[in-house]
Amino acid sequence: MSKQDYYETLGVERGADSDALKRAYRKLAMQWHPDRNPNNPEAEQKFKELSEAYDVLKDDQKRAAYDRFGHAAFENGGRPGQGGGGFSFDFGAGFANIFDEMFGEFMGGRGQQQGRGADLRYNMEITLEEAFAGKQAKIRVPSSISCEECGGSGGEKGAKPQPCRTCQGHGKVRSQSGFFTIERTCPSCGGAGRVIEKACRSCGGAGRVQRERTLQVNIPAGVEDGTRIRLAGEGEAGLRGAPQGDLYIFLAIQPHRLFQRRDGANLHCRAPIPMVKAAMGGTIEVPTIDGTRTKVQIPPGAQTGAQFRLKGKGMSVLRSPQRGDMYVEIMVETPMNLNKKQKELLQEFEAAGSAEKTSPESAGFFAKVKELWSDLKS
Repeated sequence: MSKQDYYETLGVERGADSDALKRAYRKLAMQWHPDRNPNNPEAEQKFKELSEAYDVLKDDQKRAAYDRFGHAAFENGGRPGQGGGGFSFDFGAGFANIFDEMFGEFMGGRGQQQGRGADLRYNMEITLEEAFAGKQAKIRVPSSISCEECGGSGGEKGAKPQPCRTCQGHGKVRSQSGFFTIERTCPSCGGAGRVIEKACRSCGGAGRVQRERTLQVNIPAGVEDGTRIRLAGEGEAGLRGAPQGDLYIFLAIQPHRLFQRRDGANLHCRAPIPMVKAAMGGTIEVPTIDGTRTKVQIPPGAQTGAQFRLKGKGMSVLRSPQRGDMYVEIMVETPMNLNKKQKELLQEFEAAGSAEKTSPESAGFFAKVKELWSDLKS
């Protein structure tokens, strides 16, 4: 049975770049991974084919050979300069590296280093005014820090680290699972490859202890809901002096009682106006996000839904001196709780004018309704 084309296996074009290959493999590998499809030989075989295709196409030399010779480039165990002119493919040995490369990432960042401290997430809620102006905020983060007693080494003073007996100093252990050789971080040394014979009493040999820290965070003007701020090296301390992780702050903006943020930096505000002002025209005063007020000129005969643009009165634009616009949408308010005199005045107003002139839309609508009824009767 002939092998399927590697590009078809991954569902990409032949000219696909490395990012497209990576995205395609990530999606399909998650779908067909044996752990998600237990006791499914078809899924196991499909996952093997995906990993084999990606291992070849992500390597420039292997891909060039495959593009020229196809699957023949890897037959008979050939290597460069060994007659066959091809490349060998050790699937079992290569799988762990592929899996680490694809799924060993956190929050879209780099692969986790051996012993490196964990990344932390902090959720912060701010007001729309704070998102407009920016702010300096203090946060308290429970985390692990380097042990002061041992300086992060994990051992008592004078104790020297020894090679880990579980992994023989490699920091990783391998295990066979069906078709695959799985490589994992050593559970005994945490990937360091070394262990402390005489552990520090304060940290128990970990080189880090739990503490709560206070950090200063700069929130720039113009941030949006869901913005992520990365504080490098402010995550958990690494094992036995390994690098610290990062702290990621995720911002959520509270709903505002007057303004709605749409289209990036633009703000929208709904303003009710009396019927008389809508009919006669006039000026209204509305608040702005910067705490000031501005005037809006309403033309005579304004209708509900009419919008007025106030240029440069919207939100700040991130990393820019510019601002968005503010849109004021008016709602014409029908008078309520009328007294006798007001009712009489409205009745006089209705009797004195022509509906076609003062209310052309409603007059036109009911004229069409009258025509429809006449047609139905006839």
